Amino acid sequence: MKDIGELIRQAQQMKKTMKQAQKELDSMEVLGEAGGGMAKIHMTCKYKVRRVEIDDELLKEKKQTIESVVAAAYNDAAKKVERKVQEKYSGITGGLPLPQGMKLPF
Repeated sequence: MKDIGELIRQAQQMKKTMKQAQKELDSMEVLGEAGGGMAKIHMTCKYKVRRVEIDDELLKEKKQTIESVVAAAYNDAAKKVERKVQEKYSGITGGLPLPQGMKLPF
């Protein structure tokens, strides 16, 4: 078993690494698309929407259709953010399996 000093040192290093990862994720951007690219959402890995693009052809559709396509593009972006975040943090936790539903950072 490791001594307490070593565990504290490792925890401090992990905290430092987590802060750096959070900073990097804040500047990373993903692109969510739907409707064959007719709606695009540019989102940071902190779930901040930076830009929305809607093709002129989509604007000719019914309001409900436009709303559905934009929502699908948002959901696509959110899924991509989740994957990026998990990839980033899996390197920090050393592949440590976290309980289902537990999200990082804590």
